[in-house]
Amino acid sequence: MKKTLQTLSVLAISASVLAGCGGGNSNSSASEDYKLENVTLPLKEKVSLHFMSQSSALAPADPNEKLIYKRLEEKSGVHIDFTNFTNDSFVEKRNLAVASGDLPDAIIDAAYSDYDLLTLGKDGTIVPLEELIEKYMPNLQKVLAAAPEYKSMMTAQDGHIYAFPWIEELGSGKESIHSVNGMPWINVEWLKKLGLAMPTTTEELKKVLVAFKNDDPNGNGQKDEIPLSFVLNNGNEDMNFLFGSFGLGDNFDHTVVTNDGKVVFTANQDGYKEGIKYLNELYQLDLIDEEAFEQDYNTYLAKGQSERYGLYFQWDKANITGFNDKYDLINPLAGPNGEVNVARTNNFGFDRGRMVITGSNKNLELTAKWIDQLYDPQQSVEDNWGTYGDETQQNIFEYDESAKMLKHLPLEGAAPVELRQKTSIGGPLAILDEYYGKVTTKPDDAAWRLDLMKEKLVPYMKADNNFPRVFYSLEDQKELTAIETDMFAYVSRKRAEWTKTGKVEEEWKDYQAELSRLGLDKWLEIKQRGYDSYLKNKG
Repeated sequence: MKKTLQTLSVLAISASVLAGCGGGNSNSSASEDYKLENVTLPLKEKVSLHFMSQSSALAPADPNEKLIYKRLEEKSGVHIDFTNFTNDSFVEKRNLAVASGDLPDAIIDAAYSDYDLLTLGKDGTIVPLEELIEKYMPNLQKVLAAAPEYKSMMTAQDGHIYAFPWIEELGSGKESIHSVNGMPWINVEWLKKLGLAMPTTTEELKKVLVAFKNDDPNGNGQKDEIPLSFVLNNGNEDMNFLFGSFGLGDNFDHTVVTNDGKVVFTANQDGYKEGIKYLNELYQLDLIDEEAFEQDYNTYLAKGQSERYGLYFQWDKANITGFNDKYDLINPLAGPNGEVNVARTNNFGFDRGRMVITGSNKNLELTAKWIDQLYDPQQSVEDNWGTYGDETQQNIFEYDESAKMLKHLPLEGAAPVELRQKTSIGGPLAILDEYYGKVTTKPDDAAWRLDLMKEKLVPYMKADNNFPRVFYSLEDQKELTAIETDMFAYVSRKRAEWTKTGKVEEEWKDYQAELSRLGLDKWLEIKQRGYDSYLKNKG
């Protein structure tokens, strides 16, 4: 009996595999049973690779039930045997598996930090990828040729590439969709009901929130309105946006770059202190949701869907209150000194640690060629957002055969993030700006968000640059990680505490001293060196 694969050379086949090859439909485990070379996809006989993965609780427990994976298996002849965990438990389960040495062939949607990549690469838990990319991955090579800056961001200082990235371009510079995370959405129906204008200053916002609390804008005769809610220190749901009215502003990693190239830690600036004072004023007036300091996303979502919020924060209002006219983006607010600033995030459409191949994988070529499929332009679009032609649920796309193009379908009231979580696969992919209008349309919600940002937010972004995705040395990354673990936790704790107690002024000097003790000066030194090196290498 022969195991014939298209242009396939089998270097080593165990006797047990040969003895068990009676059925044409049986799957063989490629990494455990034999090593394949000179592979061309699709394989004539199906083999299996073992991946660890994560997915939303809204998605099928077995990723192979997703139409995208079904089609990939048909196109490649490779079955993926998944060990899949929900997002909330994935990191813990992944770490336990790695610590035990029970490694899959690869980890997709791996969620690895730079520190993880460098330490796991150093001890051989994951393998370097640059030779695999050069030999077996033409789709990824085309991406890197078209946008060479990504190869620089993928490559560690030791010259190795340890992970396959996720790349999503949607605008550039200040007009990138990633320039702002949590946008502030205000209840315009309540404004109209109470005869209030859209606030333009922090003082006007305070008066509006007081009216939301006291004047029964939902008209049910009860004081069940929540003037202001957020999820503290939680990215898209955080209230960082408000700090821009008091100076440099704040973002999730407390890092901004001034226009003269200086890296600044936001959470020890005087403007940050003034922002905390303002939040305390709101808290003392009982305008802030008491649950905002500890609530999880599902609690936040449920209250938002009940339309109880006067003002809340999210990437897209459709995810919380629906895509309708009940809520609108608030104007950037002038602070007490007339300051109006929208602080940029340091987000990019780039995730360095999206997929890794482990040292246990005996079929590196096959795995690399399978992964390279994900970087095909049309495949990347589907991986990122979802697919077309699914007869069991709502589709993200329709496929225009004449134009050879994926066209986004109307969301029809569906929350975009939930629909994508059910149907997309995430993972490594690349979507370049040049694909829009050729490979796919822009998502309606993204195009709408970009237009809204350009109109209302971009004109108030004072920073010309944000902090880039520097790939530090292992030594610097270890030091940054050690410092940030304690320092960021301290900042988060004091923000919550001061918002409630109002003691920021009297404790400010002690706070700054503690930041120094926790390593702020060293943190700034490493960050500045990394930024300067990035500019030098960028040319």
